[in-house]
Amino acid sequence: MGDAERASTSARYLAAGGAGGDAWAAEARAEGRRGTQRIVQAGEVPAPELVAGRLGLEPGQPVIARRRIMYADDEPCELTDTYYPASIARGTALAGTAKIRGGAVRLLAELGHVGTWVEEDVTARLPTPDEAATLALSGSEPLLQLVRPPHPLPALITVTPAPSWVAPPAKTLTLPSGESAQMSGMLSPVTSGVPLRNRVG
Repeated sequence: MGDAERASTSARYLAAGGAGGDAWAAEARAEGRRGTQRIVQAGEVPAPELVAGRLGLEPGQPVIARRRIMYADDEPCELTDTYYPASIARGTALAGTAKIRGGAVRLLAELGHVGTWVEEDVTARLPTPDEAATLALSGSEPLLQLVRPPHPLPALITVTPAPSWVAPPAKTLTLPSGESAQMSGMLSPVTSGVPLRNRVG
């Protein structure tokens, strides 16, 4: 593991059918909290530049996008946007807002797309007005943004309020040399630099 790499707990989200298809609920329950989620949007959209290349597409090509709001004890704590190539997801449950029986990872496996590993880039930035309103932030509080390139999973972007030690205007994050941290817990103090990158799987 290099200086800008660290361990992650994301592997639990790659297991088809694990935790009954709801890894977030299981993770929250393990911490004595109640984790729920709500799918607020799903459908075909032009691929944003941030995810197009990660899916092997050109910006603007059609993808299926699903936006979820994650809750901890009924409080919104994270926004998650997941993007699937339209050639894979069009006409499947991935294109709708209903909860997928067994979870999206299980459905992808049934369609012949099984993830083996992922890389995750974490950066800090200020929220957009919509993100601030949804997460009940002032607008000056930084977010942590995680972008998960697929291998061959769908591209996923999550944003969540940053710990208090990340001061706006926040920049890209990197771990100090030799340290490691878990994605689900408090990160060790970080400094500005290259994206914090994990390899899972």
